[in-house]
Amino acid sequence: MRTVTVTGRGESRVAPDAAVLRVSVGAREQGLAAAYDRAGELAARVREVALRHTEERRIASTGVSLWPFHDHPDGERGFEARYSYAVSCGDLDAAGTLLRELAHEVGDGVQVDDVSLQVSDDSAAVVTAREAAFADARSRAEHLAGLSGATLGAVEQIGEGGYAAPAPRGAVFAMRADAQVAPGETTVGVDLTVTWQLLGGEA
Repeated sequence: MRTVTVTGRGESRVAPDAAVLRVSVGAREQGLAAAYDRAGELAARVREVALRHTEERRIASTGVSLWPFHDHPDGERGFEARYSYAVSCGDLDAAGTLLRELAHEVGDGVQVDDVSLQVSDDSAAVVTAREAAFADARSRAEHLAGLSGATLGAVEQIGEGGYAAPAPRGAVFAMRADAQVAPGETTVGVDLTVTWQLLGGEA
């Protein structure tokens, strides 16, 4: 039995509705213990503010660093301490408010390292993308079958793979005028590799 195997691609666009904020706080002091304690105070403020907008299980420590520093060979010397967190917010408005409150309440000691937008439930978008991928695969297979004078028979095999969008479309990490996160739009993609039987045509 002759067959034809093709790969079809389908996409569906969806607006992100959740965010992960990666933030850090640091302090410089003359002594190691003083730097550690000061950074710890700032870290406690970060957790306090974050708990207003998300659950405790969504606040994860991602690193604690301590190191000596000096501005230049003859400059100030001391120690720097830094705490890092990943904070997941299931609501983009909450993420925007959290960023604003961190800036106001933690102040110059806070650094926003990254804001990544996510889709909390992409199951409907995956179904739409899968249907589009199958239609694309069938169209390609029908064209190839027609070139050989054959028609498509039964499906022999299907393999599925997904691919991630490079980044949400639109104003991805921008802040709107009201200091909220602008979600833009992201793409959910599915690749389907499908094998059909070929009926008739050239042997």
